[in-house]
Amino acid sequence: MRPPRKIPPRLLSDAATQEGLVNKAQCDAAGLDKYAVGRLIKAGAWSRVTRCVYDTDPDPVERRRRDDYFEHVRRRAAWAGMLAVPGGIAVGACALALHRVAGLPARLVPEVARPDGTAAKLGSEVVLRRYRSFPTVRYRGRRIAALVPALAQALPGLARGGGVAVLGSVLHQGFLDVSALDQVRDMMRRRRGSVRALDWFPLASGLDESPAETAARLSCLDHGVPPDGQQVTFTLAGVLLARVDLVWRLPGGRYLVVEIDGRAYHSGQEMLADDSVRQNGLVGTDRLVVLRYPAAEALSDEGIGPDVAARLTALRWTPAAALLRGQVELDR
Repeated sequence: MRPPRKIPPRLLSDAATQEGLVNKAQCDAAGLDKYAVGRLIKAGAWSRVTRCVYDTDPDPVERRRRDDYFEHVRRRAAWAGMLAVPGGIAVGACALALHRVAGLPARLVPEVARPDGTAAKLGSEVVLRRYRSFPTVRYRGRRIAALVPALAQALPGLARGGGVAVLGSVLHQGFLDVSALDQVRDMMRRRRGSVRALDWFPLASGLDESPAETAARLSCLDHGVPPDGQQVTFTLAGVLLARVDLVWRLPGGRYLVVEIDGRAYHSGQEMLADDSVRQNGLVGTDRLVVLRYPAAEALSDEGIGPDVAARLTALRWTPAAALLRGQVELDR
């Protein structure tokens, strides 16, 4: 077998902006014919993703090591769909991944629509949607669903925790405000399977800083112990102790605080060191009871709600009349 040809620079440039993927049309335009592509695949340098779409990264997806691994996998799914369908528009969760929205499932099925709204038979790897006309935006030379229609398309297919996390992400990152979510609701009311998802909107909070925090808050809510405050800053004699994720007022001027951490969301040595500083500041006063949970536990099926509820019962917590906001100064 002849060795694979050297990859044309033009094709390498395409792959660099498309999560490592290229399609047959791009190969043809760069002068790489089907026989050269076949040799690359046979040699293990490339792999076939779906019809006429190829991955130029020789490492299997599951073995790749990168800080943005899950984001890469989601974006890769979106690109696979757009490259498989001429003029394909990324829609639903795939469009949300390209909009940098958090809270999506780890793996996405490539999902696209055609500009004319028509459907056709594709391989099982790509879903072609027949959506009515909807706003789009440009993304690296392609078209993707604008944020509002992408949310309306994606939410009915998500689980409750993921759906609330997605809504919280667009609020927290400032992509949309609460009033803009009314447009999403209106668009969803015309879609099949949206009834349950419409109940999630009141649960969304722009104060959730990660999907793990959303899961922790929902678990506490489901177990009858909604937080009295979120992202509250504690100071002692004017000195900053920490800004904490979830807070409950306790009798006697004390507080239970919950911190969600772990490499999934607080990654890197700098952030881990910062977590240690926050922990030391919080436990240095007898006014605060500190519970810390890894992101994986917050995201588990049971969640942290049962444990937090048991602790609060033992500490004689009762719901606060008003939510804690902003800064709390502790007395000595």
